[in-house]
Amino acid sequence: MPVITLSSDIGQQDYLIGAVKGQLLSAINHNSLVIVDISHYLSSSNYPKAAYLCQNAFKHFPENSFHIVLLNLFENVSSKFLIAQWNKQFIACPDNGILTMIIGEKPKDVFELDIQYKPNLLQITALLASSIHQIFNGVGLQEIATKTNKLVEKYPLRATVGLNWMEGQILFIDHFENVIINITKEEFEEHRKGRNFKIVFKRDEVINTIYDNYSSAQEGEKLAFFNSAGYLEIAINKGNMAGLFGLQGFNEKMNKQNPAMQNKWFYQTVRIFFE
Repeated sequence: MPVITLSSDIGQQDYLIGAVKGQLLSAINHNSLVIVDISHYLSSSNYPKAAYLCQNAFKHFPENSFHIVLLNLFENVSSKFLIAQWNKQFIACPDNGILTMIIGEKPKDVFELDIQYKPNLLQITALLASSIHQIFNGVGLQEIATKTNKLVEKYPLRATVGLNWMEGQILFIDHFENVIINITKEEFEEHRKGRNFKIVFKRDEVINTIYDNYSSAQEGEKLAFFNSAGYLEIAINKGNMAGLFGLQGFNEKMNKQNPAMQNKWFYQTVRIFFE
């Protein structure tokens, strides 16, 4: 059963996503083809956030799934579109750094699909649909694309650490205004070394307990836990953590309005002190 996922910054207020799906269905023409939407509201200016959403969805798909990421497609004039093999799956995306953001490293097997000059989205996705059809029919990537070592590389922000502390950035704020920090459970335990801790954020608010899940705390209580993706999350049971404490992630509005800030990322931070 062929599986294709779509992730983009296009939104769903016009016909484009429907048209791309139509291209895929027409090109592949397989009765059991499954097309899954991950998100069409990726941030074109916040790659860490987009990568967080894509990475933590992609890893749950079966082998040979094909993930299409249409993000900042026309940021730069490019004659190539990347297709990489990762985790026994495929990722296709523009050569703008989102690939290494999602994977966290430079993949060994990256191929560039020559798109020459395609002036609009649907001309690019039509070529991509034809290429995916060939791959699903057993054609090797090396037969339709050229292997490359040259690609734009960007990497996720990592927490900074000291002997008795670590500092993470607000990576994502979800629909419930829970706040996700770019600190994984493995990183936390590695630096904690069994010690007591204090999670300190805006207004000198402190959390010193890790809960199993959201419902473990009392209603209205602040809590911290590691979410399904393995990242540290702070929240209020039946409350809005981000809104109540004025917590924000990357300031996309400021980045767009001030040309001097283009391609620079500004995050609020959360510190953990170990005792």
